[in-house]
Amino acid sequence: MKPRFIATLVVAGALAPAGLSAQDGVIPGPGGPAEASPVSAVTDPITIRDEILDHFQRSSYKISELARVMPADKFSWAPGEGVMQVGEVYMHIARYNFMYLDQNLGIAPPNGFDYADIEAIRDKEKVREIHEMSVRHVMEQVGALTEAKLDGETELYGRTVQGWAVLLQLVSHMNEHVGQSVSYARMNGIVPPWSN
Repeated sequence: MKPRFIATLVVAGALAPAGLSAQDGVIPGPGGPAEASPVSAVTDPITIRDEILDHFQRSSYKISELARVMPADKFSWAPGEGVMQVGEVYMHIARYNFMYLDQNLGIAPPNGFDYADIEAIRDKEKVREIHEMSVRHVMEQVGALTEAKLDGETELYGRTVQGWAVLLQLVSHMNEHVGQSVSYARMNGIVPPWSN
C-alpha cells in the first residue's frame, strides 16, 4: 500500500464536516463542541473505490432529479451574461464524467461516443439521456477497476497521481456543480425533489 493513499485517508477523516448528529458518527464533547468519533483506517483501494462510487451515485441522482423537474424552456436559462446555462451545467458534468475516465484512466467512452461538444446541447430529453449514459458509464467502468489500476500512477492536471485520485476529482467536480444546479433551480422557484 502506498503511503500517499493512507495519508489521504487520514486527511479525509480529519476534514470530516462538523455539526453532525451522534447518529452520523459525531459524539458530543464534554461540555463543549461535538467531537468526531474515531475514523477507522481503511487501506483497501477496492473499499475506497466503492465508497467513492456511492458518493458519485448520490450526487448523480440529484442532478438527474433536477434535470427531470427543471422545465425544458429553462435549459437555456442562466443567472447572468457569460454564466453557464442550466443545460450547459448538466452537460458539463456529463462531459467530465466521460473525460476523466478517458483521458486520465484510459477508459474510452461507450461505443466511441464523442463527448467533446456536448456542452452546447440544450434539448431537455437529449441532455437527460446523455447525463444518464455518463452515469452508467462511470458506475460500470469504475466498478470494474482493479486494485492495481486504483493504486497505479496516472496524470491529472499536470500532476502524477494514483488512479483513485482521479475518482476523487470526478466526485469533487460534480459536487461543485450540484451546488450550482440547486442554486439555479431555486432561483427559478423549483424546490429540489429530495428536499421536500
